[in-house]
Amino acid sequence: MSLRPSPFSVRGYPHAPARPKSDAAVGSLSAPGSSPAVRVFCIGRNYAGHARELANPPPRSPVVFIKPASALLAAGEPIPFPRHGRELHHEAELVVRIGRAGRVHGPDQAAAFIDAFTLGLDLTLRDVQQRLKQQGLPWELAKAFDASAPVGAFTDWDASLDLQNIEFQCRVNGELRQSGNTADMLFPVARLLVELSRVWTLQPGDLLYTGTPAGVGPLRVGDSIELASAATGRFDWKVAA
Repeated sequence: MSLRPSPFSVRGYPHAPARPKSDAAVGSLSAPGSSPAVRVFCIGRNYAGHARELANPPPRSPVVFIKPASALLAAGEPIPFPRHGRELHHEAELVVRIGRAGRVHGPDQAAAFIDAFTLGLDLTLRDVQQRLKQQGLPWELAKAFDASAPVGAFTDWDASLDLQNIEFQCRVNGELRQSGNTADMLFPVARLLVELSRVWTLQPGDLLYTGTPAGVGPLRVGDSIELASAATGRFDWKVAA
């Protein structure tokens, strides 16, 4: 997939090391003149290893769910341990940001819609999710709570960077927990944007959490989490009571 940068500028998160960053503060995710609201699209089971570790079959099509804007949490901010569950798990992911309005009708159109990228966490209350799954209920209580989507500073997308060949890691208290490469996605970014566009008109500032590789695990109060990639730099959070 050839991805070239969009000329549409979207304001996003503070500067971070390594590559050019968008220049505005958290909460200003949209392009000038657009709605301040942001949708956080998320993809489940997009790496075969993660599907296996949770005893799920690989999906035949993308598994999509949505988090509210209140789920976003900037790097360096404390992660409050949610009170309605006991087993909080980290899921490290590549996150891409949309830079223009419209629908992606084919993979070859996806590049024009991508504005920037970073790393983020899809925090999940695993005990709550398992209960909901057993009852055949939606996952929002397990995945869409406040501060459930920590996100690093965004890097303006560069045509020299292949979004389907980004290595990234997640460490907890210095211990390597997850190591992945976006080349291992079951559904690449371009396909995901096509699938989302079948249902929603994409808007500037929309975010896409693209799925997590194997190695997800528990977080406890006091734990430090680091996400890192040569393409994005490093981002840190700490779990607070």
